[in-house]
Amino acid sequence: MAVYENREAFIPYRRTDIIKLCLQDGQLNAADAEKFQDFCQILSAYYHFRFHKTLEIIKDNYVPFNPNGDVQPLTQPTFDQYDEMESKVVDAFNHILERANYILLPESIVQQALGNKSLIDLKTDVDFEDFEHFCCYSQGDIDTKISLKKFFFWQEEKTINILERIVLLIKFKEAAYFRAKKVKIENLNFTPGKIYVYFYKNIPKLDIDLLFPNVVTSMTWKDRLLFGIPAIGAAVPLVLKALPNLLLLITAILLVFNASSLVESLDVEQDKIRNVMPILVATLSLGIALGGFAFKQYTNYKNKKIKFQKDVTDTLFFKNLANNASVFQMLIDIAEEEECKEIILVYYHLLTSPTPLNPKQLDSRIETWMERKLGIRINFDIHGPLNNLEDIRGKVITNAEQADIAPEMPLLTYDNEGFCHVLPLEDARAVIDYVWDNAFLYNGIAF
Repeated sequence: MAVYENREAFIPYRRTDIIKLCLQDGQLNAADAEKFQDFCQILSAYYHFRFHKTLEIIKDNYVPFNPNGDVQPLTQPTFDQYDEMESKVVDAFNHILERANYILLPESIVQQALGNKSLIDLKTDVDFEDFEHFCCYSQGDIDTKISLKKFFFWQEEKTINILERIVLLIKFKEAAYFRAKKVKIENLNFTPGKIYVYFYKNIPKLDIDLLFPNVVTSMTWKDRLLFGIPAIGAAVPLVLKALPNLLLLITAILLVFNASSLVESLDVEQDKIRNVMPILVATLSLGIALGGFAFKQYTNYKNKKIKFQKDVTDTLFFKNLANNASVFQMLIDIAEEEECKEIILVYYHLLTSPTPLNPKQLDSRIETWMERKLGIRINFDIHGPLNNLEDIRGKVITNAEQADIAPEMPLLTYDNEGFCHVLPLEDARAVIDYVWDNAFLYNGIAF
């Protein structure tokens, strides 16, 4: 099978649209078209059942890790049960993301974001040692042009790399770890020991670091200079203006310690030194001047910090799709759709192909067909749907006497030359109907 580095396996159309596209292809007569719709309907119900079971596993095991949980278990899990429940949540997360045709992002990509900036010009730091587990998946890696406002009315056009969808799972270490770091638990933006799951859209790849709850932001050197240089410029005339009062105050202090020689070197009028009021006025004036300047600079710093926080909030708030438990609900639905679309496409093209196809030929046929019909280029994941069709096994029963003696058969088989063959529509519909009807009989069928 051809592998395309710039293509993804995700199919950006609904399952119902793919079924409609197959029916409009003109390869099936009216009777077969109806059978094909029946097959797709039962197949979708079967996979809905399978993924619903995965969702129930996640819900049962996510309870002690949910930072927004509103239910409590009847009994607290033991340490062994706690670790097992954690593993089940993480394993299920990876399973459904792979089924949803999302791509695992290596930690190096996230680390790269720490040293680069895209839309928000902030210095960031993320301590990956805080994490017990960290997984990041994405879908849709594209370049887009945006206009950034620069000085006054001037705008700069910039090309940035966007991840159309990004999902993060973060399991923080327990509270004892953060106490050992001398960190106050109540000051953290997260709860130690919990699993946080985030689902975002259209995030610049170089701004991934801003998604982490433990991200620490600070001003860049450019912002520090823009903040510091005007402060120094404003401080110089203030110091020069306050210098006489400052000298008077220093002279008074030296007199208290009997440092007469140093007092003479400062060349301050003796009358002013012996009079208490000028010294008090000088002290008060100096305190007000320096205190007012310090307060003004602190206010400017706080306003700058608030502006940074607003930039981050504005960037992320409207791009958030779901958090924590609700993420699993959305991902299950996406994975279910992807699984069904792939199987339907594989079955349809094997059914309608005038000649037998091996996996490589089938993969190429589907990719070409999708490009011709929809104008999209995908790297179709051929092995997953082939394995699923081969694993779905059932009986074709035409009368009651055959119920016990009829053999189970898979929807897909391979011949000696490696070509793929699927059951005809009548039998395929019967097999998937048999599997669905026997889903709750505990007869050894694995789901």
